[in-house]
Amino acid sequence: MSVAAQQIRKTFGSFTALDGVNLNVERGKLVALLGPSGSGKTTLLRILAGLEYADAGSGRILFHGDDVTEVPAGKRKVGFVFQHYALFRHMTVFENIAFGLKVRGRRERPSAAQIGERVRKLLKLVQLESYGGRYPHQLSGGQRQRIALARALAVEPKVLLLDEPFGALDAKVRKELRRWLRQFHDEIGLTTIFVTHDQEEALEIADQVVIMNNARIEQVGTPQEVYDRPATPFVYQFLGNVNVLKTQALAAAGVTAAQAAGMQADGRIYVRPHDVEVAPYDSGQPGLAAVVRYIHTAGPAARLTLEQVQNRETVEVETSRLTLANLDLKVGDLVNLRLRTAHSFDADYAI
Repeated sequence: MSVAAQQIRKTFGSFTALDGVNLNVERGKLVALLGPSGSGKTTLLRILAGLEYADAGSGRILFHGDDVTEVPAGKRKVGFVFQHYALFRHMTVFENIAFGLKVRGRRERPSAAQIGERVRKLLKLVQLESYGGRYPHQLSGGQRQRIALARALAVEPKVLLLDEPFGALDAKVRKELRRWLRQFHDEIGLTTIFVTHDQEEALEIADQVVIMNNARIEQVGTPQEVYDRPATPFVYQFLGNVNVLKTQALAAAGVTAAQAAGMQADGRIYVRPHDVEVAPYDSGQPGLAAVVRYIHTAGPAARLTLEQVQNRETVEVETSRLTLANLDLKVGDLVNLRLRTAHSFDADYAI
């Protein structure tokens, strides 16, 4: 089922949570709402679910073209998974999953046998077949989240909404569970929208990333599009590490006058740490003179912190450990920096 939000505005007193937001999600896509705290992503998700309502007259919510703006949450056929599981502690895993089916009206409620069969299928789907008789306190965080997901799916929703589903988990479990969610989504093919503030999470598993900031959508695109072609300075700086350099340093960094001519809009260029090349200062190549201030070699790549000689501003560089070993750098060494690829918000360029 496709999902659309049209001109959604939501205020809480004098605070504007959403300011004329428009969003279109295609059927069967896994979409991430990504942004910093307070950007409006959870409010938008709750409005899609019917747990909150937009300001009167501000817009519409459409499910597969049908206007559900005034339809209550219980009738929207949405599965919602909360960050903190919201499982009933006094119920077994089986009872938690079955809850949404058992509380239906008599006409819509499946038989006990049908409910049992549905729950067993869902336990198999989330790879917890033997856990039906356990209680939530007997499960790990990752297992609880999978049970919460199974409970949301028990009512056979048309849309699945997840509010920071991995936020309460430790880093290792979160990484394992998000890979599982991607595989799980590919199996069920259900339109899924999830909220996260974790850039790596969104870029790794989503089909489409919706980047929000200050109650608005800054950019929508595939993970590669938003990372490689950011639409605004905010998107560039929010998605991963970035160096912001002043344009007067361009000539030294290897950018020609012609390349730099269209780059004076805000007097800045943006370059990822892995797109900065380090060369010995006496190599004879032009470059931006900088002093090595810190070398960090733990992990698969080496990270350098350098200080520009011209203005004493910091530049972060990421390179392979082999390259670093060949350069034989030490803290205090003088080097030249060249930009392989950089970005401005007047004209892109690559060197």
